[in-house]
Amino acid sequence: MNPTTVHQMTERVSQLLLQRLGARGHTLQARLQSRSRALPRRVRRAAEVLIRAEAMAASPKMIRQVDMEEISNAYDLCLHYLQPLGAGARLRGMVLSITASALFALLVTAGAVTAVLAWRGLI
Repeated sequence: MNPTTVHQMTERVSQLLLQRLGARGHTLQARLQSRSRALPRRVRRAAEVLIRAEAMAASPKMIRQVDMEEISNAYDLCLHYLQPLGAGARLRGMVLSITASALFALLVTAGAVTAVLAWRGLI
């Protein structure tokens, strides 16, 4: 993993903190300090791993000592928590759920009416 990748990871998490939680500051560390109480402990620790990795990425010798799997896992954890489900997707899901419920109720009602008509010998 090169320093550019680590920097891109921290920038992405920093942007998500700004968008999702309204964090203040220009760096990931400043934004994490401003909204640390709003994050679960595991997400906060994962963001701290990214902050340490970015600091180590400034030196080419130090970046080789970093556990890349740990950084990857920390990044994935932060993204999973911070990536919001968009308003369009939420609306689409709600409409789909209501439509499916109404369709199921209509299907059950039609089946019941058909069964009653068959039972009375009208079909």
